[in-house]
Amino acid sequence: MAEIIRAEHVTKRFTGHTALDDVTVSIPEGAVYGLLGPNGAGKTTLIRVINRITVPDSGKILFNGRPMEQQDVYRIGYMPEERGLYRKMKVGEQALFLARLKGLSRHEALTRLKKWFVKFGIEDWWNKKVEDLSKGMAQKIQFIVTVLHEPKLLIFDEPFSGFDPINANLLKEEILRLRDNGATVIFSTHNMASVEEICDHITLINKSHNILSGRVDEIRRSHGGNIFTARFRGDADALAQRLAPSCEIMESENDLTGFSTMKLHVADNADVRSVIAAINEETELRSFNEIIPSMNDIFIRAVNGTL
Repeated sequence: MAEIIRAEHVTKRFTGHTALDDVTVSIPEGAVYGLLGPNGAGKTTLIRVINRITVPDSGKILFNGRPMEQQDVYRIGYMPEERGLYRKMKVGEQALFLARLKGLSRHEALTRLKKWFVKFGIEDWWNKKVEDLSKGMAQKIQFIVTVLHEPKLLIFDEPFSGFDPINANLLKEEILRLRDNGATVIFSTHNMASVEEICDHITLINKSHNILSGRVDEIRRSHGGNIFTARFRGDADALAQRLAPSCEIMESENDLTGFSTMKLHVADNADVRSVIAAINEETELRSFNEIIPSMNDIFIRAVNGTL
């Protein structure tokens, strides 16, 4: 898959603090890419380096396979975590002003803004002042002006902060639609549920280092730990004895329908197919499923050094 952005061995130091330490990240074209990490890990610094707001002390940023240049910034839409609307201006006036800065004509900007305002249900706020907006409403305005010029690369820093579940879902749907229309999306977030819902790839940054990168589905599966659940009708004790050489029984319980559910850890050197066959021979097997850890579990284990 072609890369739209590649950060190579990027290091950035501030007085008494190293924000990024030899970080390499590859952002594939046409993907939703999550930058994860605890507060102060270096995510926002990396975003600012990509946007050429901050210059790295060493390393480089490649844009479509070549060294990034200043004019490439105009092909990026960036919504920072710190919202920057002018509180005394009217909403429509400000949105139009920011759209013109993106290079759109007044006519084109007005046409696109009207469509977005209707889509987000905020057309009645066009002539109201920014200071009258709620935090979530202001974020909708910033989202609109970020995507209005239809850049190929979109970067959002904590885009879901301050949104209620309904509006957060609206934003997720728009991010996926933008990806499906050819945009690449990078976003920084602490919301692990959002990562599982919309991210194709992630990088986890901790203490200024890239400690984990890859496709979300592959990362979750590779850290599964060989733990499974089996649901069956039969003698649970006899089954536990049958599985003892190759499985550790972690939990076992019966339900009111006469079925038992067993959580078990299959030894790394054991054949999972043989375990399934043994359960099927010993009991009436109804289901056998691998337990895949959530991104939240992986995040906590990685940051705590127990991954």
